Amino acid sequence: MKNILITGGAGFIGSTLADKLIENNKITVIDNFNDYYNPQIKENNIKNISRFDNYKLYRADICNRDIVEKIFKENKIDVVVHIAARAGVRPSLEIPVEYIKSNIEGTVQILEMMRKYNVPKLVFASSSSVYGNCKEQIFSEDLKVTEPISVYAATKSACEQLIYTYSNLYNIKSLCLRFFTVYGPRQRPDLAINKFISLISQNKPIPVFGDGKTLRDYTYIDDIISGIISAIEYDKSNYEIINLGGGEPISLNKMIETIEQVLGKTAIIERLPMQPGDVEKTVCDLRKAHNLLNYTPSTKFIDGITKFVQWKNSRDYNQSV
Repeated sequence: MKNILITGGAGFIGSTLADKLIENNKITVIDNFNDYYNPQIKENNIKNISRFDNYKLYRADICNRDIVEKIFKENKIDVVVHIAARAGVRPSLEIPVEYIKSNIEGTVQILEMMRKYNVPKLVFASSSSVYGNCKEQIFSEDLKVTEPISVYAATKSACEQLIYTYSNLYNIKSLCLRFFTVYGPRQRPDLAINKFISLISQNKPIPVFGDGKTLRDYTYIDDIISGIISAIEYDKSNYEIINLGGGEPISLNKMIETIEQVLGKTAIIERLPMQPGDVEKTVCDLRKAHNLLNYTPSTKFIDGITKFVQWKNSRDYNQSV
């Protein structure tokens, strides 16, 4: 039984991962429950898992060195899954200093404690945003990522480099997983799919930036979780960057059409100009993920949207918010 520390473990991806791992592992979580969105959503995410004796929660910020050291001192951590970060491309342009502090300085705090307490394994949640406006047809891990177009993307790229340095210096086995637009139950309410499902259901206009031709490689949450779990077990090399995507790039227009189809409603569209920091496309090269992690996404987009809508219509969801 491993003791797995999940930073950001009350959020969308972190809490879903904790639920999946709790049966066979000790789970230690740190999350600051900030007000970027309604903190009650995170409270509901952890409501069931909190009953387990092998679950421990620290309500704190990863930038707080004393608390982070307390966690590593009190728990013999075997693996860190580092998901905690200030999220969102557009907000990162408005408060860049906060993103640099949380994402970069917070990551260094985690790395320092891993070094000090000899924690051997790190899985880091990076992002497809590091590719910027890549002109290649498909985004492979060996492409240079030196032209991020948002502060958020720049912080993720910087963290990948810092993790490489610590991995090389202190023999920390590290995998940086570049997530491609994750969606599904517990997704943040400010993200497009969640927001669009809610607005279309209520017959309210949806804000659509640009002409709707931008492409995203949407990835259903269950597929991402399977990739993370494979990464936790992977031990063949000291440092790797690996894409995790859905393998099915979808245009913004097609995404809206799919939601309309599942809901049986027509969207009221408010056309707006493209936003600074938004990329034109993300197209995931899955070959490395398949070769190293045996990762193959299994959820078609329409099936993922159907499951997401069913969850949002469920009694548990509607009692929580």
